[in-house]
Amino acid sequence: MGGLRKLAASFVVPGPSGVAVRDRLKGLTNRDETVLRLIGDHLGTLASGDLKLRCAVGLEHGNESWASRKRELTGLSSSRWAGSLTKATHDVWALTRRGQHAHIRQLEAGVSTIRHRLSLPLGEKGPKRAPGGYRSRREWHAKARRLRVLEDRLERARADWAAGRVRVVRGGKQQLNTRHHLNEAQLTEEAWRVRWEAARRFLQADGESGKRYGNDTIRVSPDGEVSINLPAPLTHLANAARGRYVLSARVSFTHRGEQWADRIAANRAVAYRIHEDPQRQRWYLTASWTLPPVQAVPLDAVRAGGMVGVDTNADLPHARLRSRGGTPTAAWRLDVHGNPVGAPRRFDYDLSGTADHRDAQVRHALTRLLHWARRHRLAIAVEDLDFTAETSREKHGRRKKFRKLISGMPVARLRARLMSMATELGIPLVAVDPAYTSRWGAQHWQKPLTSKTRKTTRHDAAAVAIGRRALGHPIRRRTAPPRTHQSDGYGHRTVQARPETPGREETRPRIPGPRTRSVPPGRGANAGDQNAQHRPGRSAEHGFWQQDSLPLSP
Repeated sequence: MGGLRKLAASFVVPGPSGVAVRDRLKGLTNRDETVLRLIGDHLGTLASGDLKLRCAVGLEHGNESWASRKRELTGLSSSRWAGSLTKATHDVWALTRRGQHAHIRQLEAGVSTIRHRLSLPLGEKGPKRAPGGYRSRREWHAKARRLRVLEDRLERARADWAAGRVRVVRGGKQQLNTRHHLNEAQLTEEAWRVRWEAARRFLQADGESGKRYGNDTIRVSPDGEVSINLPAPLTHLANAARGRYVLSARVSFTHRGEQWADRIAANRAVAYRIHEDPQRQRWYLTASWTLPPVQAVPLDAVRAGGMVGVDTNADLPHARLRSRGGTPTAAWRLDVHGNPVGAPRRFDYDLSGTADHRDAQVRHALTRLLHWARRHRLAIAVEDLDFTAETSREKHGRRKKFRKLISGMPVARLRARLMSMATELGIPLVAVDPAYTSRWGAQHWQKPLTSKTRKTTRHDAAAVAIGRRALGHPIRRRTAPPRTHQSDGYGHRTVQARPETPGREETRPRIPGPRTRSVPPGRGANAGDQNAQHRPGRSAEHGFWQQDSLPLSP
């Protein structure tokens, strides 16, 4: 046990800090689309210039430089557009810095792994949780060269981090690289140009509480009318008063529509973003707002009603999300003692196909899980997974299939989806340390839960382990005594007990008295009757009669 790492404590996952809803802008005229493209192109040019200035300042950025950039943008657009532009620039720079730090950590992990494997003799096997030496001299030489490449990359990344230097591509690096591989992408230059310009447009405005309908730049009325405050150079395109342009389309948010209507009725801040999908030739409007922090439910209160242990697993080409909990006839339930009851319940989702298809599959699987947990008033326990270090090719080497398997698991998307949907339904979510759940679950629960009519898999047992850890119980189940001593030698003992029960790891003391199923000890008719024994000088039982011994001869 000395080699096991310290487990992190379980905790109740806090709810999301904000929400976003989207609706399609249907019924746009050609003039509407032309005006939207002109606004987006103009503001996109300003956003590119502002991002260039922000990246040039680096770590020396402060409130004065921010105010200076905003003053310059105000004359070319408006005060509110300038505020949205500078805030978006700041968010992009901060996001790039976080990505840069994650890249440095990944390079450090790769360098450390290669150095360790180079120090081992050729062909030496490593321990179970660490790689061993390289298989051949040729592979050793290739990895030694790669080590120098990674060290150079790491040195440059650390220098950029220290200087506050970031590299950002507005529109996306992937979209930019597609320009050099049009044949592979099956695109013409004109089709690529349409996508590139659509990705670089800027049509988003932050909300402001107290203003009409919560946003004075892009305003959406309760009946779905969308109006835009035009930038200064484009005011001649206005078709409404005060330099505004009203779109012909109407929006109506089906999801969270009541929440959105309540916010704009109270003039609370709502941010909007308009973007074009060139592939579908559609325009969309996204509304978003922040949520006030909510006090998390205490962990003890969450544990009081039992738990649903969820284990996520990806089996190419399908992935399964398995749960424990619910009624004895519907699914497995982990009660407050950590005992699984009933049979497992499985929710399948397919990870093949497009990104939208994968996202829909995850959403449908989580919907079934959450509705089932809500019907039975159960909390959900999940692993706090992070596969950032697991996707490194330096750690798993030739195991390309395993690396592809890990990279294909939508861990971050599933976690974000589950957190948001569970909060909406009022279902508590408990995150547990994922260490050893699969190994210990299979060791202690897979065989006991397998019967002639039910085959328990390793992932089913892992879900039980996750639920027990969330409930505060150890994963290891109490084993029964040897068969010859279960009743006669030591007496019956239960399989489970509370952690605070004294002597729960010991056998129950033997209760004196006759071991009969019909009469409890000390409750028989002869209890306390010293004359019940048939011997000289004692009366018969209860003194009624006594049978004489039979004669030996006639």
